[in-house]
Amino acid sequence: MTDHHGALSGEPGSGWRLFRGDGQSHAVEFPDAPPWRRFDAASSTRTEPAQPLPYLIGRAEADVVNAALYLRRPLLVTGRPGTGKSSLAHAIAHELRLGPVLNWPVNSRTTLAEALYRYDAIGRLRESNLLRDRNGASGDSTTDGPDIGSYLRLGPLGTALVPGARPRVLLVDELDKGDVDLPNDLLNVFEEGEFEIPELARLPEEQSHIDVLTADANSRTEVVRGRVRCSEFPVVVITSNGERDFPPAFLRRCVRLALPEPDEERLLAIVHAHLDSVGPLAVDDLLHAFLTRRARGELATDQLLNAVFLRTGGVDLDADGLLDAVLHRLGGTV
Repeated sequence: MTDHHGALSGEPGSGWRLFRGDGQSHAVEFPDAPPWRRFDAASSTRTEPAQPLPYLIGRAEADVVNAALYLRRPLLVTGRPGTGKSSLAHAIAHELRLGPVLNWPVNSRTTLAEALYRYDAIGRLRESNLLRDRNGASGDSTTDGPDIGSYLRLGPLGTALVPGARPRVLLVDELDKGDVDLPNDLLNVFEEGEFEIPELARLPEEQSHIDVLTADANSRTEVVRGRVRCSEFPVVVITSNGERDFPPAFLRRCVRLALPEPDEERLLAIVHAHLDSVGPLAVDDLLHAFLTRRARGELATDQLLNAVFLRTGGVDLDADGLLDAVLHRLGGTV
């Protein structure tokens, strides 16, 4: 039989095991995934995002978010891993009905140019040669070349700057992992709210209006004379794990929000928001263990959720160090 979230119940420590490690093949029925690890294959075709999981934030932190919204300034969110920095962007988009979040994950190779747009010049040249060869063989030389808009796609930042009645939410995730010059590169775009696509700006006057692809699936937008300029500055949420400092000129243009680690009361509220019908017996000792371990090193809130989810599914977390595997430290040597 199964419990309320579909995990196998029965004798703790035995009935929940899907993988036995004995080399014997056997048929299994997978239980339902945790709510925060469910993926809807049809969601990519939706015009509206699926309702995200509950996001709880204090009044003081919410006021900082509102200040950034009023000022039309980027929100720079810092805090330890697992405090909900990235999830905040999705919570804002959901509450304000601003559509799907445009996600720009940053790493050491990230450049501003690719976040604005990408132009597949080689693909367009190849298509031009194919058309020329085909037309030459048939004697028809009147066919136009391939549409440049089909080979140019706006990136997440470029799409966020497309003019619209309501702003889009742009998540710039882990900016501190990028090149040291990337924050300064962003300053002009954030201040001007626009950028130019040189490949389109060079086109003749009769081609001044070009439809290009966007970061949204199967979506296009019109670009006039190669310039994209927002009508409403996007809601920009920038996350940082504090791996390095940002230049003062960049910080001056941001509203800063430091997300604190949730206290015991907030942790309980988060657990009950994500896992309904969870009784205190399934939470109390795990919450105490979580807080004790967090005092000695970094832990993320979703690790507590993982432990509670397993406990409510009939898993004996005290067996063979399983709790240590779930509530492991995030910092230091593994």
